[in-house]
Amino acid sequence: MLDTSWDQYDGPVSSATPQDHVTPAARSRAAAEPPAADRAYQHVKAGLLDGTYPDGHLLSEGEVATALTMSRTPVREAFLRLQTEGFLRLYPKRGALVVPMTPTEARALLEARLAMESFAIDKLAAQGPEAMATVGRELTAHPACDASGLTDAEMHESDRDFHARLVAAAANPVVDDLYTALRDRQLRITVTARTHTRRPLITHQHTQVAEAIRDGDAEAAKTRLREHLLDVVRALGVAGGPVLEPPQ
Repeated sequence: MLDTSWDQYDGPVSSATPQDHVTPAARSRAAAEPPAADRAYQHVKAGLLDGTYPDGHLLSEGEVATALTMSRTPVREAFLRLQTEGFLRLYPKRGALVVPMTPTEARALLEARLAMESFAIDKLAAQGPEAMATVGRELTAHPACDASGLTDAEMHESDRDFHARLVAAAANPVVDDLYTALRDRQLRITVTARTHTRRPLITHQHTQVAEAIRDGDAEAAKTRLREHLLDVVRALGVAGGPVLEPPQ
């Protein structure tokens, strides 16, 4: 009969685990890499914001899992998170639909931007011509006023940054936080409005706003801003409505 007693073995017994054989460099890389669900979330969200996954596109867990070399479980977690944020709508056994931005949502977002950016211009005007001139010169030199050397993705980010800098110049942290909270939806609108085909017009409109601020003309700056945002909403195929349409 085979004796399986540990007493029959008097050699050294190793207490090493698989982790003990992992090199410090490998541990460092593993610690630095974000969880799989976070990587899937960032990958899909980037695709939503840069137009890779357009409105109405049906995403599958397998498609994303294969692209990122991971299992479907973290992708499912990412999809659920993006559904909570309003970007996706999940359909069991079919996939995740990229939720189209409705005309009402697009118009509401641009109306909110008009209100906050106009406030920033008014506050700069209240601070005097020197404050207007300083901010206006900075905005005139911004890449969004001459984006000929930018990629589409850089153009989208530059567009957002131009307007964010205008709002930040008002130095109102509450308004600044509210504006920042709109960032993802602003980028999505920028992509949907096909800014790459309208780049010369957009950069010209940015320049008009910046120069009016630089010259201390708050009313002209707000008029140019309204025209710019109205052009964006029209590019989406949406009517401007009474707030964005120029007063008769």
